[in-house]
Amino acid sequence: MTDVIDDNLWSAIGDPTRRRLLDMLLAAGGGTATSLSDGLPVTRQAVAKHLGVLSRVGLVHATPIGREMRYRLNDAQFARAVAQLSMVGASWDARLQRISQIAEAIQRRHDSDSSGHKSR
Repeated sequence: MTDVIDDNLWSAIGDPTRRRLLDMLLAAGGGTATSLSDGLPVTRQAVAKHLGVLSRVGLVHATPIGREMRYRLNDAQFARAVAQLSMVGASWDARLQRISQIAEAIQRRHDSDSSGHKSR
C-alpha cells in the first residue's frame, strides 16, 4: 500500500492552515491569496506560501489575474487525495478490527482464568 500513498501530498495536507485553505477553495470555487487571507488568522504572505505548497503537490493550480493569482482546486488531484484517504481509512479499520479481536480474546482468557480462581 505504501507505494501508492503520496507522502508529499499528505505532508502538504497535514498542515491545518492548508486544510482550511482547501475547504475555502472547495466552498468558494477559487480565490486569491488576498481574498483567502480575509478568512484566516494569517497574513496574505503566509497564505501565498501555503498555496505554493498546495500548488507544488498539484492540489491547486493558479491562473494570473492582473497582479494576483487566482487559485482553484485541481479536481483530479483532489479526487486522488480523497481516494488515498479512503484507502488508508479502510486499512486502519482492518487494523483496528484485528486489535479489537485480540483484546476480546485476551479479555475472554482473563475472565476464564478469573472464574477458575474463584471456585477454589
